[in-house]
Amino acid sequence: MSYTVMNKGEFAAVVSAHHEEILRYLRRVIGQAGDAEDLSQETFLRAYRAYGVLPGDANVRAWLFAIATNLAKNHFRSETRRRKAYGRVKVEIREETGTATEAELDARETGALLEGIIEGLPLKQRMAFTQRKLHDMDYEAIGKSLGCSEESARAHVFQALRKIRQGLGKHGVVPGGKS
Repeated sequence: MSYTVMNKGEFAAVVSAHHEEILRYLRRVIGQAGDAEDLSQETFLRAYRAYGVLPGDANVRAWLFAIATNLAKNHFRSETRRRKAYGRVKVEIREETGTATEAELDARETGALLEGIIEGLPLKQRMAFTQRKLHDMDYEAIGKSLGCSEESARAHVFQALRKIRQGLGKHGVVPGGKS
């Protein structure tokens, strides 16, 4: 197995190619933009330090997601207070100009409801769902980033989808556009 040594120019290319996606992932998983930005920076700092031991044929994207996932897990473990927002749906609709249509207001409300349901998912399910549905990662890569098998990653996504459907159903919103 051959290992790669990365120079600063190559690392800059990795950061440029993956930074925005890793940051979006962490924002969705963590929920707080400031913490997500800190964890994103830490992800790339750790990647830079460890790149020398990465096999040359490794999937860098999946590897970065694994680092980000581990940092997110540590963030939640070390957090002394649990967010009270988990499990609660926050729906605040403000008519900025008074010209929003009822359909736009409904879409905002449904979006806020969906975000609240996703925030309430268990961490592994939320991470697996976010990686699969929002970052289009395959189950093998998700399993590697979560430290579980491909089948477990598939189960986490399935359970997340089931809970999201149930949550939407409880609020009278049926997935697929019907209410």
